[in-house]
Amino acid sequence: MTISSKISTFAGLPIVAWDADETPDDPTAVAWRLELEEFDASEAEFEAALEALLKRTGEGGPVALIVGEWGESYERTMPRDLLVRNAPRLSRLRSLFAAELTFEQCEISWIKQTDITPLLEAFPQLERLWVRGAEGLELKPVRHEALRELAFESGGLPAEIVRAVAACDFPALTHLELWLGVDNYGGDARADDLAPILSGRSLPALTSLAIRNAEIADEVAEALAAAPVVARLTRLDLSMGALSETGAEALLAGQPLTHLETLDLHHHFLSEDLAARLADEFPGVRVDVSDRQEEEEWGRYTAVSE
Repeated sequence: MTISSKISTFAGLPIVAWDADETPDDPTAVAWRLELEEFDASEAEFEAALEALLKRTGEGGPVALIVGEWGESYERTMPRDLLVRNAPRLSRLRSLFAAELTFEQCEISWIKQTDITPLLEAFPQLERLWVRGAEGLELKPVRHEALRELAFESGGLPAEIVRAVAACDFPALTHLELWLGVDNYGGDARADDLAPILSGRSLPALTSLAIRNAEIADEVAEALAAAPVVARLTRLDLSMGALSETGAEALLAGQPLTHLETLDLHHHFLSEDLAARLADEFPGVRVDVSDRQEEEEWGRYTAVSE
């Protein structure tokens, strides 16, 4: 599977294109998508598009911004420096999606990312950061007091990124989403790399944890079965991965999960009986065991890789 469609809302807001025919009465009541149609657009064209958007949104810029195709996104890195350079003019920015691209624009494994640490440093009021793509992605341990939601979407998330997240100081972070992906596309993280997060030592406000799209879903499930952080979660998400009966049995045999509001396991490789048992064993929990997959001759697979 690949990512074939764009999101229609972001940060709870409807999305409007930067060059839409009409400007909303309240430019802060929408999320703005900044992207160019031409895949080979120049840096100057993208900068001009940002200038046009800033004129439409007024002083302080948008509250929520989605960065889409910036031109040759398979060769040129996400325009981090342009955003950082304009940080004083983007003082209202609270939610940022860095690189929302469909597979027709750029395969997720081809998206050229960069060190996102300067974004966190330039936008101290940022509350939500979603990042798609892991090619060239870097993150250094950093403190950010406002960030509440952090998501890395990838076909293969490097272990060094997982360890860097665990080393960061995010006292307000309530939701963490990591698409671990597959080793063939750089997803070399193991459960041990998640240890500081699963132990509860880092991210003290965390209540929602999504370890998604993971080739090592069984290994993660086994680690979660006894992980201290689970006791304070309301939402646990192991969806889109290669979860088999091994991982499901570990969850059933592990610590109680009946305190959860949601347990998302969709896109899995469980038998129908075991999937039904998971729903029965956790009464009061919204358990999603939809999208059952059949294992291929060559093995199990994640929902998104290339």
